[in-house]
Formats: sequence, C-alpha cells, structure tokens
Amino acid sequence: MRALLVVNPKATTTSARTRDVLTHALRSDLKLEVAHTQYRGHARDLARQAADDGAVDLVVALGGDGTVNEVVNGLLAHGPGERVPRLAVVPGGSTNVFARALGLPNDPVEATGVLLDALDGRRERPVGLGKAMTEGLPDRWFTFTAGLGFDAGVVGRVEEQRKAGRRSTHALYVGQALRHYVTEREHRRSGPVTLEIPGRAPTPGLVLAIVSNTSPWTFLGNRPVYPSPLASFDTDLDVFGITRMTAFGTARTVRQILRSYAPSTDETPAAGPSGKHVVSYHDVRHFTLVSQEPAPFQVDGDHLGDRSRVSFTGVRRALRVIV
Repeated sequence: MRALLVVNPKATTTSARTRDVLTHALRSDLKLEVAHTQYRGHARDLARQAADDGAVDLVVALGGDGTVNEVVNGLLAHGPGERVPRLAVVPGGSTNVFARALGLPNDPVEATGVLLDALDGRRERPVGLGKAMTEGLPDRWFTFTAGLGFDAGVVGRVEEQRKAGRRSTHALYVGQALRHYVTEREHRRSGPVTLEIPGRAPTPGLVLAIVSNTSPWTFLGNRPVYPSPLASFDTDLDVFGITRMTAFGTARTVRQILRSYAPSTDETPAAGPSGKHVVSYHDVRHFTLVSQEPAPFQVDGDHLGDRSRVSFTGVRRALRVIV
C-alpha cells in the first residue's frame, strides 16, 4: 500500500527517536513517503496534495488532534468520495481525543502496533464527521468537537498561553477554565448564543454550546468527559448547551459530565447531564448557532477567532479510517 506519513515534529509526547522507530516500523508494511510539517496548515496542504495527485492509498497522521484535523481537511478539500485516501492516526499529542475515541491506545508505539495489525487484517471503518460553515472562513471539517461561547474562550486562552511558551497540559486547561469563569461574569447568567434547529423553536441564552461528533468529547488525563454520551461516529451531531452558569449549577453539571456515562453494553439508554439550565440534542443533521455579539469559536481544539453565526452539518461515512 502506498502511504504518506505526515509527521508533526513538535508533537507533545513523541521524541525524534520515537518518531524514527515508528517510521521504520511502518516502512516494514508500507511503501512509505515521509513529510514533516513546517508551519500551521502544512499538514492540510500535504494531505490535499496527496489526495489531488492520487499517488497514495493512505495518509497517516503522526501528531495530536490539530494535526489530525488538518490532514482530514486536506483529504476532504473536495468533499468525500471513493477516491479519497484512507486515514490512519498515530497519537502524538497531549490529549488525542480522536485516536482514543477510535479505540486506539494513547501510547504511539502501541498504537502503531494496532495500526500494523489493522493493515495486515485489512480492517477499516467509515467515520462520520462534522462540518462547520461560517462567513469569513473556509468550511471546516471536524472529527470530534466544535464550540461557540465559553468553551471556545477557554481554548483561546490556552492557545495564548502556549504562544507564550507554556506547555499544553490538562492542568493548563483547567486553570484557564477557572480564570475564564471568573472573568466572564457578564454572560454567566444569560449567554448571547441562540441554537436554531429546523422545525424547532429557537433556544436562546446559551452561555456555551458544545457540538460533539463522538463521545467522549475530551479527556482530563485518563478521565473521559461526557457532555453528550450518545454522540457517535455512526450518527449525526449532538449539541450540549448551558443557559446559566451559577457556581452551584456549574459544579453539578461538571460532576455529571465527568461520570462514566458511556452507553452500556446491554444497549440501555445512557444518562447525560441534566438540569434546569441544560440543553441537549442527539443526532441532529443541520443546525445553526447565532450569537448576539461575536463569540469565541473552536474546532477540534483549534481557536478560530470570534464569530456571530456558524452553521453545522453532520456528514455520515465521510472518511474511511484504518483501525
């Protein structure tokens, strides 16, 4: 199989030696070309070129969720189709939500072993993705989450800290979330975001809106976070929102989403966060988030600035993934 390995040399949890070992292991089963990213968006450009040329059957992303998102957007620059190369992921970031949601080990060496077994057994699965459309930006595919409001504001704060030299850790996210909560007093009681779903009455006053394409939405260390426990790569999108963030109510909701609410093996419905100020929808194909004023917007943990209107679409079987 012809393959392109897209390597993020700044990946958080891999060293140059580890990346060399993984590359050597993949070369044992693949006709492999290796490319190292050199700038933001380079992984997207490399994947798009590979898809346009038709020169490879598989693109392997070695890096974190940001690298994976760029590769996916490059592969799907012209939309889904049979000629789009397959995707494989070797986790190298601090959280690796997409890889872990696929059931891959969080360790890159172990994940490479699973990938080689999957290639040998010709195992792949179709994966649904989300698509975000907003004025002033190209359409953006996402693998596991997008958000408008409070959560995206936290992502923006973390990115500022990383540009200042801080390392991306779960403690950094928690610390910035607490700081953002303290400073965003104006919108904690009534948010600026309205959820619009075709055929339903609008839901105004959202402080945050988290769009999930899978569950868990993210991890705190080894602990999964479940705002939308029924979200799946096999369905359309789920939406979770909060209309008021009081200290007591927010603490209660945080406890709920940190519990193990994953669907059980006997197919009984999974419980999710609940409460007077919680909004939740499952398996929605089309909807729009509209803000009275520009609000922070994020896709797969990548802060994309402030936006007033973002439309979302769930696209089933958008990509084939080796797993």
